[in-house]
Amino acid sequence: MAVLCDTQIRELVGIEPFETNGKRPGRVSFGLSSYGYDVRVGTLFKVFTNVAPHGGHTIVDPKNFSDEMFVTIDTAETGRDHIVIPPNSFALGETVETITVPRDMLALCVGKSTYARCGIIVNVTPLEPEWRGKVTLEISNTTPLPAKIYASEGIAQIIFIKADRVCSVSYADKGGKYQDQRGLTLPRVD
Repeated sequence: MAVLCDTQIRELVGIEPFETNGKRPGRVSFGLSSYGYDVRVGTLFKVFTNVAPHGGHTIVDPKNFSDEMFVTIDTAETGRDHIVIPPNSFALGETVETITVPRDMLALCVGKSTYARCGIIVNVTPLEPEWRGKVTLEISNTTPLPAKIYASEGIAQIIFIKADRVCSVSYADKGGKYQDQRGLTLPRVD
C-alpha cells in the first residue's frame, strides 16, 4: 500500500470541483496538497439540539434517527459565511466536492489542524473502494464555548491509499446504503 502524491491524486481520483491549493488570505485552506486533498464544507448544516419536538428530551438512536433532532441551517439562505455550534455539541455538514474513490484505493479523512487546534473534531468513516458521492462530515465542538465553522472553506483532508491489488468486493459491489449520496445524509439502518 502507498499514499498517493499530488500528481497521482489529480490523475487517478475523481474530485469535482477540483481545486489547486493556493494562498487564500483570510480563509481556511482547501484543494490539492502534497499527499492529500483538503475538502471544503458546504453551506448546509444540521446542528444538534437537545429539545424534543413535543417537549422533554430525545435519545440519539442510529436505528431510529429523526431529522427533528437538528436545526437545519443553510448559510447560502441566511447570507452568513458561518454557523455556530453550541458548546459540547455536534453538527453534520457536507463537502462541496463530490468524490469518486477508485476500486484499488481507500480514502481516510482527518480534520484540518486549524480547526483541531480550536477543539473542533471532524470525523468521517473511511471511504471504501468505489464509493461515490458528497461526503457527510461529522463536526464536534469539544469545547465549553460556542464555535464558528466557516462554510465553503477547508474543513478536512482526505488521504488516498493505493492498494497493491484491487479489492474483491467494493462498496459499489455491495450496494452500500450511502452510495451516490448527493448531500448531507442522516444515518440509517437498512
